[in-house]
Parts: sequence; C-alpha cells; structure tokens
Amino acid sequence: MSNKLDEAREIINRVDSQMAELFMERMKAAEMVYEHKKEFGLPILDTKREETIIEKNSASISDSVIKEYYIEYIKNLMSISRSYQYRMQNGLKVAYSGIEGAFAHIASGRIFPDSNRISFRDFKSAYNAVVNGEADVAVLPIENSYAGEVGQTIDLIFSGSLFINGIYELEIHQNLLGVPGATVDDIKKVTSHPQALGQCHEYIKLRGFDTEEANNTAIAAKTVADSNDRSLGAIASVETAEIYGLKILEANVNKSGENTTRFAVLSKVRADSPALTSSVLMFTVKNEAGSLANAISIIGKYGYNMTALRSRPLKKHSWQYYFYIEIDGTIDNEEGQKMISDLNKVCDKLKIAGTFAPHSEILR
Repeated sequence: MSNKLDEAREIINRVDSQMAELFMERMKAAEMVYEHKKEFGLPILDTKREETIIEKNSASISDSVIKEYYIEYIKNLMSISRSYQYRMQNGLKVAYSGIEGAFAHIASGRIFPDSNRISFRDFKSAYNAVVNGEADVAVLPIENSYAGEVGQTIDLIFSGSLFINGIYELEIHQNLLGVPGATVDDIKKVTSHPQALGQCHEYIKLRGFDTEEANNTAIAAKTVADSNDRSLGAIASVETAEIYGLKILEANVNKSGENTTRFAVLSKVRADSPALTSSVLMFTVKNEAGSLANAISIIGKYGYNMTALRSRPLKKHSWQYYFYIEIDGTIDNEEGQKMISDLNKVCDKLKIAGTFAPHSEILR
C-alpha cells in the first residue's frame, strides 16, 4: 500500500514540476498575446477563441468524468491568463484604506507610481481585497512615530495569509490649507485628524485657532473645500491640497513633533530577492518560564540583529500575547534555516511574515 502511495507521490511531484515550467512558458506567451492586442486595440476577452480552445483540448480527454474537471481547469487557467493581461493593461491594483488624498492613498502612489489605486473603507477590507484577488497588493500602515503601532494591521498580518514584501518609512509634513482667496488671518478654526492636531498643537495655540476633529486629514481637506468658508482651515499634506483645490496658507506647521508613518506592502507570495535585506518574524511562545528569552537568545545566537520587538494580545486568549520581530538579514540561507528550526522548538506558532528592504521618503 505504501509503495503505491510513494509511487503516486513521485508521479505527482514530477508532473507538478513539469507543469510549473509549462505554466511559466504559457504566461510568457500571454504577455506576447497582450502586446499584440495592445498594438491592434483588441479586447483582452475573446469568448469565441476560449470556447474553441476548450472544445479542442478537452476532445483529447477520453475519461468523461476527468474531462469535466479538465474543462474546469482550463477555464481557470484562461481566467488567470486574462487576469495577468488585465494587470499589464491597467497597472498594478493597489488596495488602501481611506479616501483620495489620505496618506495611505498618497503613499500608495509614491510606492507604485503607475498603479491603479483602489479605495476601501477599512484595513480589513483592503487586506481581504488581495486575499480575494480584487487587488494585487495592499498598502497599509503598521507604525506611526507619534501614535505607535497600528494594531489592526499587525493583527491581520499575524492571522492572515499575506506576506510583507516591502516596508516604506514616510516622513509626513503637515500644512495649513484654506480655500482659494483665504489668508492665515482669515482662519478661525482648523480641522484634521486628532493625531495631526496634536502634532501641530504649539502652532494652533500660537495662532489661537479653534479645533475640530476629522476621521483623517483628507476628509478634513474635503470638508474645507466643500464649505467654501474662508474662516475654516485644514491641516493636511501638499498632495491633499492639490486634490481638493485648496491653497497652502502656511507650510510645515507640525514643528512640535515628528510624524513618520511606516507602510507595509502586502501580497500573496513572499518575495525572494538579493536586494531584500530584512525579515519579519511573528510567533507565540510556549507557556513556560523563559520561553520568550530563549527565542530572543536563538535569534542572537545566529547573528541576527533585532531592529524591532513588539507584543500584541491574542484576541481569543486573555492575557496571552504574540510577538512581532524585525531582524537584519534574511532567513533563506543555512544559518537562517537553522535559526528557524531552533525557534520552532520554543515557539507554539512561528510565521515568517515577510522579507523587505527598508526605504524612506518624505511626503510634504
């Protein structure tokens, strides 16, 4: 019995390997098809052509039951091919949380300049858009220098299936915005996200402005633009001013505190490239004395420097926590694999959450 199982597995492994090579070849051909359709202005979906392919190819399958599955398989394969061509046609689909002009929207555009940015109402919706295939990647905040970690995003990464393939550190400068024709002296009240109002507290106090909280800086800017009220100002970015047709009345008003947000790029497949220099590990430790210390000791033993260590509560288990760690270096080498093996001995759950290269930029 076991010999038949081993034989079956050997056949499956061999066929899967061949199929992977053929899949790459087929997708390269799909690129050529797309270039032809682009050149001649043809639509990507050609229903008649797909029906012909299904009929022709399925004719070679003699088993009627297996033929049903083959037809489903070839339909899915052609759907994947179309999806790949649509990606080339429309640009990368990037999910973010918020409205146009929100810092996540701006960050997505900076990271993926030619992308098709898609707005979602919250972090979970943006995350699930990638899981469900509605978007190719999600750009979500994981930490802010003023407010700390973004727990919702960290929790999604720990419990979900997506990987971090990039972390971008974006320094954000806040500005006082007003409607066209307004001056600083006209402003009586400013609106913005509570975090932005806090960062600009000294400036607001100096000017004697009243304040009004908004869900985010983009909504604040839109509120000012819609009001057409010269006495109402928004604290937001230069990009937001451009989107909503507002005037920059005074630049860089968050002098009382730094505002840097780290955004993670999340996708279905973990990136593997020599250009990537850091890794993210997430784990729970066994409920034994010294388990966390042992885990940290193992990371140091193999020469990895920890650049971040955070704890987050497990939602379903009171007073229990999981840990988020960033390390210098990748684990796709002999030392890294030994470290992972040793960590598995002291961790209940261990997840290699991603690999990235640190990147920083300024949003004004």
